[in-house]
Amino acid sequence: MMELSKKILVKVSFDRYLFQKELHKALKWIKDSDELQAFKEWCLMEFGHVYPFIIKKAFQVK
Repeated sequence: MMELSKKILVKVSFDRYLFQKELHKALKWIKDSDELQAFKEWCLMEFGHVYPFIIKKAFQVK
């Protein structure tokens, strides 16, 4: 699921609302804590310069 989530986030990264919506969906799917940490690091590396607040807020809730 994580790989699918990554592909989706890349495709919707042009739109702030879609990115936030898909990120929240992805966090519901990913249950393993190690996988979740890896996903967070990937998100920050790929999109941290564009959506840092969205990413940090989404992972705080989780």
